[in-house]
Amino acid sequence: MPLVHISLRTGKSEAYRQAIFDGLYRALHESFAVPEDDQFMTITEHDAANFRYGASYLGVDRGDDLVYIQITANDTRSVDQKKALFRRVVDLLGENPGIRPQDVFVNIVEVAKENWSLGNGLAHYA
Repeated sequence: MPLVHISLRTGKSEAYRQAIFDGLYRALHESFAVPEDDQFMTITEHDAANFRYGASYLGVDRGDDLVYIQITANDTRSVDQKKALFRRVVDLLGENPGIRPQDVFVNIVEVAKENWSLGNGLAHYA
């Protein structure tokens, strides 16, 4: 049950944003075995004054098309699954909507399964 927050600069089309959603869900489905219809994602757009990044931190040449992707997920995935997810996200977002690998920034926040309530005040995984 990942929860995905995506941040990017303003000005991208709806088709571009939907392609990000689609690519991320596909990568999560393939790499993390996320079930069908388990899609909980938001996109937040920022103007240039409210979007900062290190243009060359760790030798990565980032540009204004940088996309921040933060995934909150259960702490049940292996390091290999995480590496596979990072690679698959870059590949799929490179295909559509055409984001350069250098402009895909992914962070996973792991939480214990009992920290989720998906509605109705229930602890669905506890």
